[in-house]
This record gives sequence, structure tokens and C-alpha cells, in this order.
Amino acid sequence: MTTAIKIFNSILILVAVFMGLKQGWAMFTGKPEIVEMFSKWNFNKTGLMINGAITIVSALLIIHPRTFLWGNFIMAGGILLIMCLHLLDKDLKGMAIELPFLLLNLVIIYFQHPLSKAN
Repeated sequence: MTTAIKIFNSILILVAVFMGLKQGWAMFTGKPEIVEMFSKWNFNKTGLMINGAITIVSALLIIHPRTFLWGNFIMAGGILLIMCLHLLDKDLKGMAIELPFLLLNLVIIYFQHPLSKAN
């Protein structure tokens, strides 16, 4: 893999990790706008905290080359869950907002971890 692709993928990984930590923390601490969004899907405070903790853990797993794939899969699964919940409400705009974040994880998986020995 060329150096330019490794640098580009490193930036994408940092963005994904930052967003995962930010959104996970918002869910874990119960930010009002997040609570409002998830309450329409009958998530209680405990369920929202668990979802936030899983999001934080998945973001941290992305950083290390050995757990990189698992972290991306878990984060993509969480995003896919939110997309499906939006579709249950027939909220195409909400689903479309989540789509780039899912694609971000898939692109990161495609390029692989920049520090991986498999490259």
C-alpha cells in the first residue's frame, strides 16, 4: 500500500474514532438530543448507556491493528441498527444521514489498518 493511501486511511480512522467516541459519550451520558432520538424507539436510560459504551469500545478497538476489524464491524453494526430504526419510522432523511458513517467504516476496512503487517 502506498504511503499516500496509508496517510489518507489514517485520517479516516482518526475521524471514525473521534466520531465514535463523541457519539458514544453522548449516548453514555444521556445528552438530551440523543435521549430524544432514542426514546422514540423505546430505549431507556440503561439501554442508551449500554449502546454508548459499546460505541466507545468499538471506537477504541479500531485504533489497534489486531482489533481493527472487530471494532469496525461493531461500529458498523451500531450504525446499521440506527439506520434500520430510522427506516422503521419511515424516516429516509435520518437513514440517509447515517449512510456516510456506515460507508466510512466500510472504506476503512477496505484499505486495512495502516500499521498492519499484512500491507
